[in-house]
Amino acid sequence: MLWHAGYRYRLNVKDMPGKPDIYLPKYHAAIQVNGCLWHGHNCPQFVLPKTRTEFWKNKIKSNVERDLKNIATLHDKGFRLLVIWECALRGKARLDNRYIFSLFVRWLSSTEALANLDKQGLTSRTLHDFKYQINPSLNKF
Repeated sequence: MLWHAGYRYRLNVKDMPGKPDIYLPKYHAAIQVNGCLWHGHNCPQFVLPKTRTEFWKNKIKSNVERDLKNIATLHDKGFRLLVIWECALRGKARLDNRYIFSLFVRWLSSTEALANLDKQGLTSRTLHDFKYQINPSLNKF
């Protein structure tokens, strides 16, 4: 969708913190697509596995801690970041692709440094706020 709309990007840029899924050099903006389970999103798609629960809890917590560090580093280097959560793309509550694209265009044309796109839609975030979208069952960070 992005390419056909004229947006040029690079995939999985290795020399950027967190190796974002999509980087749009013209806009100095990155997009990270996060799985709700793997990144501890506070939504119905996050279900902590019933076996080896402590292992998974620690694994997901370390993913979240790494995410927060990478987001802070990207922000400090002047990059803008849009985090798209799996729940916006899959499941019963998923958003329509055209709607997702319109939200992306709205974010890209704004000055918001960090935004979140989930089944609730597009929300602007600060780095501090970003921590509060993480599932409480993982404890506070």
